[in-house]
Amino acid sequence: MRRGSLIGCRSIDPPVRAPYSYRGDPLVPKFPDHRPLIIFDGYCALCSGWAEFVLRHDRRRHFRLLAAQSPLGHALYVHYGLDPTNYETHILVAGGLAYFKSDAALRMAAGLGFPWSMAVGLRILPARLRDALYDRLARNRFRIYGKRGSCYAPSAQDRDRFLT
Repeated sequence: MRRGSLIGCRSIDPPVRAPYSYRGDPLVPKFPDHRPLIIFDGYCALCSGWAEFVLRHDRRRHFRLLAAQSPLGHALYVHYGLDPTNYETHILVAGGLAYFKSDAALRMAAGLGFPWSMAVGLRILPARLRDALYDRLARNRFRIYGKRGSCYAPSAQDRDRFLT
């Protein structure tokens, strides 16, 4: 039997939304989605550090980035049923699909190429375990890594990689 096909049962898989479902939502501003988009918490030092890591290692300039605190980031968090003030997950929008938590992180790593793409080997772990570890880090990220005094702003040379 296919996953999620049992009537009355909730799927335990991480949420994945229908392709381009945000396109029909009048509350989500139109944006260029021809390249994968990483939406991250711009005040979180860990999340901003990840954005800088992606900028540094994404030699193909594959990814675009967006602070969750932006109007578009807020609209996408609301659209996907996430708390738009407590960013305990980042979102990867790629090919019209939204990915969250560890699945998003592994897909981002895969998009960076070798050696970062080797992280996909972590998919051998059950998604529930990966996401439990992700959730634990997300809940404690400010205590461990700190919070920025202002929302992350890209350098002039990286500004074209960000949606605003």
